[in-house]
Amino acid sequence: MKKLMVALGLLSLAGGAFAAGKPCEELKSEIAAKLDAKGVSGYSLEIVDKGAATDGKVVGSCESGAKEIVYKRG
Repeated sequence: MKKLMVALGLLSLAGGAFAAGKPCEELKSEIAAKLDAKGVSGYSLEIVDKGAATDGKVVGSCESGAKEIVYKRG
C-alpha cells in the first residue's frame, strides 16, 4: 500500500511539471532551430494569445496552453 501511495505521489508531481508547459521563448527557439536545420528561410515566429486572430499557422502551444506560436512566411 505504501508503494502505491508513493508511486501515485510521484506521478502527480510529474504530471504537474508537464502541465506547466514550456516557456514561450524556449519553445520558439527550439522551433526556429528545427526550421533552420531544414534550410527554411524567410519566415517569422510570433508569440500570441491563444485564439488571437492571425494570418499564420499555429505551430506550437506554450505557457500551459495560454499562448501559441504562429509561423508566417515572408
